[in-house]
Amino acid sequence: MPPHRRPASSCHSVRARPSGRFDAEIRSGDERIRLGTFDTAHEATRAYDAVAWRLGRSRRTMNFDDVWTREQAEMLAPPPAAITREQQRRQREMEQRLLIAERDEALRLEWARRFPEDVAATEAFYA
Repeated sequence: MPPHRRPASSCHSVRARPSGRFDAEIRSGDERIRLGTFDTAHEATRAYDAVAWRLGRSRRTMNFDDVWTREQAEMLAPPPAAITREQQRRQREMEQRLLIAERDEALRLEWARRFPEDVAATEAFYA
């Protein structure tokens, strides 16, 4: 059996990205909630702990034990914008549609530049 890989940040639900930033996520039932990308592992772990407090998790699952109340956790890390997989899928779909629309517009402008007589004929037809 291969040895277990230790995460680069050694914190619960925080992963180091190749860019040097840190990704935080938490599971709620079967759903994985992405908490965001942070500049430091410390920020990511604070965000994880704040959400863990909101979800009513035990203190054993938290990264820091210097927080005793939910108010302290929220002061250290404001509520993140939790992004679900469905929201990520919709965002990717919207970005793809925007790229297609931008390409269509660029091709239309190129066509109008190369064939001005067709543009004039079209405008005359609809006038």
